[in-house]
Amino acid sequence: MTSSITGLVAIALYLLASGLLVMRLTRGAAETGIGRTRILLIGSAAFIIHAALLYPAILTESGLNLGLVNAMSLIALLTAGLLLTAAIREPVENLGIVVFAAAAASIALLLIYPPGPAGTSTSWQLDMHILISLLAYSILGLAVLQALLLAVQEYHLHNRQPGGFIRSLPPLQTMEGLMFEMIGVGFALLTLALLTGVLFLEDIFAQHLVHKTVLSIGAWLVFATLLWGRWRFGWRGRTAIRWTVGGFVFLMLAYFGSKLVLELILGR
Repeated sequence: MTSSITGLVAIALYLLASGLLVMRLTRGAAETGIGRTRILLIGSAAFIIHAALLYPAILTESGLNLGLVNAMSLIALLTAGLLLTAAIREPVENLGIVVFAAAAASIALLLIYPPGPAGTSTSWQLDMHILISLLAYSILGLAVLQALLLAVQEYHLHNRQPGGFIRSLPPLQTMEGLMFEMIGVGFALLTLALLTGVLFLEDIFAQHLVHKTVLSIGAWLVFATLLWGRWRFGWRGRTAIRWTVGGFVFLMLAYFGSKLVLELILGR
């Protein structure tokens, strides 16, 4: 009962922060009188409650419990935390419209589908590999959200419709620079995740891991090509957006695709 109330409070705070960001973006900060600091504080409160709710569900006496719902909620938590941290120095708070709403949805799923029994105990090396992988997914998830927002902004500007919420966004060049910063950090973490997988897993091409490994390597190649194209040819705009979304699709299939099939369809 207590966890349900805690979860509902976190959901309410996340949705409040997301709603305030929508109002601030569409009507302007001056008109609404809603400061970004207030929104970030509300989001931070939701993040802390979310973490307190998720901690005992994932870190059990039997080891890490990273079933589908737990993993989704953890990635949502990490993404929200990274966004709140980045928003202290960069104008990325508008991504919270989607990130906070997704975090609220992940808590709702956690309350509806409580976690099952945990798996066997794991080593600290494997735990570190998993954490690095989840951080990579989270940062690259933020990058793809930034790419989608950039696509909307670019569409309106190219069609000479800079009105509405577009005027509240940072300049196009700043938005693009932020996206590539996220991709750079996410790519470094993804590289580290693959390296720790090689070092700490007995066989990353074992039958139950081969699809994850191949798709993760595919994502790494996509993001490596994008960063090389940016450095060598100055790729930007729609080209960069397409490569970003494509790389993230590989990552989503690598992790959630297999879990979706195994846990929800096959019931394992």
